Amino acid sequence: MNRILVAEDEDRIASFVSKGLRAAGFTPTVVADGISALDYACTGEFDLLVLDIGLPGLDGFEVLKRLRAGRSGLPVIILTARQSITDTVAGLEGGADDYMSKPFRFEELLARIRLRLREDPREPEATVLTHGALALDLRSRRAAVEGRTVELSAREFALAETFIRHPGQVLSREQLLSHVWGYDFDPGSNVVDVYVRYLRKKLGAQWFETVRGMGYRLVEVA
Repeated sequence: MNRILVAEDEDRIASFVSKGLRAAGFTPTVVADGISALDYACTGEFDLLVLDIGLPGLDGFEVLKRLRAGRSGLPVIILTARQSITDTVAGLEGGADDYMSKPFRFEELLARIRLRLREDPREPEATVLTHGALALDLRSRRAAVEGRTVELSAREFALAETFIRHPGQVLSREQLLSHVWGYDFDPGSNVVDVYVRYLRKKLGAQWFETVRGMGYRLVEVA
């Protein structure tokens, strides 16, 4: 199980990322300042660092600079509210492996984390997820039912991926909103219900069960 270090000083975002990573099968550790981020990252106990730029103590650029100066090869994905090309270039040239601007959707961050971890041959990652007659190709972003290709939008695919990674588990609307629509979701929105209807129409209504008062789940294969 991959251990992910999350260096983020905004409690709401740190909690959002940590919960999402745990649900996706990772083991997250959260720190809220640059000095702690550097100390933890240098232990050799982590497989990847999600690094906010605006950290107290040491900012993310300085943490990254010291990591690379110490010849650490730890993969680093930078998170920042800064939008300028200069900052993007500085982060990548400073040794970051990837760069994401806030606000972001968790499913995109998760895809980038998995991509970086797949580059380590010790941690092979499946490129096709299957559940009975359902299949999702993570590279081509295509779905198939009983061998028939089905076109899904990016959000539909992300929702289907969330279900297929948690077969038989009841997922609340809040969990699905958080995973697919990001940490700025509106908890009063009915967008999850709308998109579940889309998936039922395209992939088959029999796969997605409504659990009254709780949410939805992907029906387990007999």
